[in-house]
Amino acid sequence: MELLKETVAAVVNSRFPEMTPEGRKILENLAERRDLNKGEMLIHQGQVSRYIVFVAKGMLRQYYFKNGKEVTEHFSYEGCILMCIESLLKQEPTRLVAEALEPATVYLLPYDRLLKLSEDIREINIFYRKVLEFSLITSQIKADSWRFETARERYNLLMKTHPEVIKRAPLSHIASYLLMTPETLSRVRAGSL
Repeated sequence: MELLKETVAAVVNSRFPEMTPEGRKILENLAERRDLNKGEMLIHQGQVSRYIVFVAKGMLRQYYFKNGKEVTEHFSYEGCILMCIESLLKQEPTRLVAEALEPATVYLLPYDRLLKLSEDIREINIFYRKVLEFSLITSQIKADSWRFETARERYNLLMKTHPEVIKRAPLSHIASYLLMTPETLSRVRAGSL
């Protein structure tokens, strides 16, 4: 129970720190715990996403397949949210896969119940809106980084904003996320690029 409270606090504090203890309790009551082994899939390609996921312990990555290769879309770790936003909002099958890179504990918030609560409770509505806003801003920053920054700048941004990814994720996944080959990533890390 303590892990659930800590996880909800971490997620809420990063998106909507003004949320009252009552609002946080509503989220806690909504959450369903799931433990994952390393390598276990949380979301499969072709599945309809029905949850917003709060990561309590461990690291997960979301990826998709392009020309037969895995392309890492996102990393999530303690205090982060994981969601397949397009699938969630449209209730259509996702192209993304979410897998545990480490043994993990996550809390699943059923999207339909969260949406219903957001219609009835203003504070939940604000939290939901802030989650969506954060996701859109993060996606835009990432897209701009891919379009306008050099390999070194992309790596430095990841180091600055998500040092846990640099410490914990396999280099092949980091390279994929930064849209570079493992060899280019090695040169960037060595300072020769």
